[in-house]
Amino acid sequence: MGPGNRPLSLDWLEDFLVLADSGNFSRAAHIRAIAQPAFSRHIRSLEEWVGAELVDRGGHPATLTPAGERFLPLLQEIVASLEAARIKARAAQELAAVSLTFAATHVLSLTFFPRWLGSLEAQLRLGPVQTMSDSSQACEEQMLQRKVQFVLCHGHAEVPGRLDDGLHPVLRLSDDVLVPVSAPGVNGLPLHPIGPGLAPPILAYSEASALGTILRSRMQALHGNGPNPLQRATPVFTAHHAALLRTMAIEGRGLAWLPLSLVKDDLQHHSLVEAGGADWQVPVEIRLYRQPAEMTAAAESIWKLALQR
Repeated sequence: MGPGNRPLSLDWLEDFLVLADSGNFSRAAHIRAIAQPAFSRHIRSLEEWVGAELVDRGGHPATLTPAGERFLPLLQEIVASLEAARIKARAAQELAAVSLTFAATHVLSLTFFPRWLGSLEAQLRLGPVQTMSDSSQACEEQMLQRKVQFVLCHGHAEVPGRLDDGLHPVLRLSDDVLVPVSAPGVNGLPLHPIGPGLAPPILAYSEASALGTILRSRMQALHGNGPNPLQRATPVFTAHHAALLRTMAIEGRGLAWLPLSLVKDDLQHHSLVEAGGADWQVPVEIRLYRQPAEMTAAAESIWKLALQR
């Protein structure tokens, strides 16, 4: 093994820096709190690793050789960078120990999550909170890859998702309902009503949306071989964001099944109206999933409080 391939000790580097500053082996060894013979061996080992003499031992005080003078500023930069990296790594670990990581579907991140989080913060000191807002499919993937502690999404007992595997604990935080809505016509009635014999233009959810999966499954279960508008009608617009479908519905582009939590104010202000009766509504749950393994103290406090509600 050549000199450059020998293992390098950080202690040697720090010893050299102290020696370069003090100019005296005895004083440097005292500062480093080691015996002088051991200190001298460290400096010699460093020189063997570098492949050049770094210290001129013939004078008093000891001075650096040209190689040592060239080596010193580079070494100071390296050691400072290592210390900065250590500080940043420890800070990241401390942040991770107290932070909370959520993945929430777009619609719930806009409606339910801020209010629910605020109610928790009234009872707990939570610290930093990181939230990813995306489709239900993406949120599930984040949980399965252990990149988040919690997933907030809609669910239905008859339509299991990827997290309904018996491994991920789940809580029902609240109830919601998918309501068929449309912009009102000039007479105040729905511009795109739904009912027997009607096939209104549909604003549909994409395959990445859990709401779309639930809706398609429940429409088939509710209507059996009867008139199922989702099978008979061709979607005129598709997205996995319920908020985007809401905007298109308000613009009169078609009929959409949207969470009541999202369109409650729109129904009150008549910018949207119900396009069908209760038979066309689909009850859903607002659920909170968690990692099956033990989490940080802050995350476990969230789960414990949610269990008590």
